[in-house]
Amino acid sequence: MFYGHHSGQGTLMQGMFDRKRPDPAAVQIIKSWAIEYLNLSCNTTVSISELYCLEPECPPVETVITARTPDGLVKDWRIAKSINDVKAIDVKGLIEEKSSNRH
Repeated sequence: MFYGHHSGQGTLMQGMFDRKRPDPAAVQIIKSWAIEYLNLSCNTTVSISELYCLEPECPPVETVITARTPDGLVKDWRIAKSINDVKAIDVKGLIEEKSSNRH
């Protein structure tokens, strides 16, 4: 068990480091789906990450697909599931959603 301290209050942070590691094969599959379904060029760098959030307004876990083009454009897509739970239909559904862009 781990105890944290925030704003003068003790916090129990049980199981914070007991998470399953994403399956490397699942990461590769999600990358291939992203390239295919999101129509990304072969010059685009694609990364897959799994983020955890303890804030009430965000999902507890999400998979983030990030595409970086050679001209510096960065696009992110988010799926409110762990990497190991993402299916092809989830990535296909991103086509409909507006992606966030940043430079």
